[in-house]
Amino acid sequence: MTNPTAAPSPALPTRDWSSSYPMTRAAARLARLHTRRRLTSWQWQGDIDDAVLVVSELVANAARHGKVAGHHLWLRLAVAEDGGLIVDVSDPNPAFPGFGSRAAAAGASLGEDGRGLLVVRELAHEVGWFLRPEQGKTVRARIPRADA
Repeated sequence: MTNPTAAPSPALPTRDWSSSYPMTRAAARLARLHTRRRLTSWQWQGDIDDAVLVVSELVANAARHGKVAGHHLWLRLAVAEDGGLIVDVSDPNPAFPGFGSRAAAAGASLGEDGRGLLVVRELAHEVGWFLRPEQGKTVRARIPRADA
């Protein structure tokens, strides 16, 4: 889990797709549907169910916490040279309170809120975020292919 000041440099993507979504509850449902279809059509060799869950949690978080009037969130899926999946979810809000906190990392006293990032951290090989100057932030999760 990192918070670099510049975007990380993952392996070059072999497949790349992105889409924007409205900042509503429906965004997570649409993102799940589009992710499953895209990864199936790519015949991605990772756990598609895990990838769909990671996308759903990150998109739901962005729609709920990153909302800025008049803006959308962005989802990007990319398959890296090593077969891993890179999931980027971008929103216009530069703040990310609690991402690196001990309570969030340990899951302490989260009640119903805050569990999504715990799920993402369990399923993804790497999770981090970075600022996009004048544009907000991107949360990135990297999911390994099935045999990695």
